[in-house]
Amino acid sequence: MNQIRLGLTFNDVLLVPKRTPLSSRTEADVKTKFTRNISLNIPFVSANMATVTESKMAIAMARQGGLGVIHQFCTIEEQVEEVRQVKKSTSYVIENPVSVPPQVTIGEGTVLMNRENVTSLLVKAGEELVGIFTSRDYLFENDFTKRIAEVMTPQERLVTAPFGIPLEDAKAILHKYRIEKLPLMQDGKVKGLITTQDIKKLEFWPNACRDEKGKLRVGAAVGVKDTIERARALIDAGADVIVLDIAHAHSDLVIQRLRELKSSFRIDVMAGNIATGAAAKDLIEAGADGLKVGIGPSPVCTTRLISGSGIPQLTAIMDVYAIAKEHGVPVCADGGMTYPGDITKALAAGASTAFSGRIFAGTDEAPGYIITKDGRRYKRYMGSASYDSNHERKENAEGKKVKEKLDVFVEGVSTLVDYKGSVEEVIKGLVKGLQSGISYCGARSIDEMRNNAEFIQITGASWEESKSRGTKLSE
Repeated sequence: MNQIRLGLTFNDVLLVPKRTPLSSRTEADVKTKFTRNISLNIPFVSANMATVTESKMAIAMARQGGLGVIHQFCTIEEQVEEVRQVKKSTSYVIENPVSVPPQVTIGEGTVLMNRENVTSLLVKAGEELVGIFTSRDYLFENDFTKRIAEVMTPQERLVTAPFGIPLEDAKAILHKYRIEKLPLMQDGKVKGLITTQDIKKLEFWPNACRDEKGKLRVGAAVGVKDTIERARALIDAGADVIVLDIAHAHSDLVIQRLRELKSSFRIDVMAGNIATGAAAKDLIEAGADGLKVGIGPSPVCTTRLISGSGIPQLTAIMDVYAIAKEHGVPVCADGGMTYPGDITKALAAGASTAFSGRIFAGTDEAPGYIITKDGRRYKRYMGSASYDSNHERKENAEGKKVKEKLDVFVEGVSTLVDYKGSVEEVIKGLVKGLQSGISYCGARSIDEMRNNAEFIQITGASWEESKSRGTKLSE
């Protein structure tokens, strides 16, 4: 007690400007690592919160080069479906394309297409490809009781290509024959499908975060209750990384679950949340491939007020990074970032990525409706440990309204955040701010900025001086 340390957060410091080698801020490289084996083209990750990240958000984040982590506050089946939606949204090659036998009716086929969110069906007799059915085949059809075989493009008119064909060669075939679907064959069987729509998506989002098959990357969160069962289903659905997400992850139970995950699956696991070097050491020894830092910095988290525990976020990042860097484990800063400059400070202090709910909760892609209040537009933002979040989860689980007050422990609140438009525009602004910060630190990349960073502690008056003062000087 005689040596109480000083804890600092983002408003307590500034980065010292240094001579820059960049001719333009846009030259700054913002590529980074989320975990040991998961790279991102931008260091932004949307949080696994019910009012922040489902498939729509995860797709938008990955298209911009970041990552979305699908929340776990639903059934395993619901979370798996969200992951599947992300993985099938874009790819170089569609593996196991949806197929039907030739006796299926047009009506049955269209129902299946709508359910699977696809625009074509391969028609197969056993393992033999006999045709392809697309939306153009029933565009002006009135009789939906007809068999698909009567209106499909038959085998003799199909254009196919060998499985493994280079993408540029596939594009040439699609252009030459003016077709939109190209089945890929191997040993007389269909092994995949390339479509013009997917190629256009690849070219429209060149900075997208993709796996080796061209599919968008997506993370998925698990807790400590059904950890292995949920993780297995998510991994089977295509999740690229698992986030073991617990409010206080420096615990015997979390360490046990982490070891179980790493011994059961070959996949990167990020573990959190923590705030100390001791926690970092224990989780890394248990197999963590990434560490999520933040005990109570979020505006919808009341942990510090309820429990009296926590560490100011900048100090927490530095303490965890001091241990993590010795093992090559990336650190993720979760929460506490109010201004774009806070992200720069977090990364300069040791984080490789910024994990946030508040930044993305007000965007079009976040779940929920736009709320108009007093002439302004908002979206709802709930802490995962808030009463409102617990209440909604119970209603969803029981499938009915719950009127009685729940007896739950609460460490969060529900609030409204300003509506911000598309997540793409939000990210553009964040990237510009980060690139500016890298330039001011005399660096070319995030890693170089971290090595060059020099913080200066400031007073409350200095922070006031840093903020915009509008028209006060002319008043």
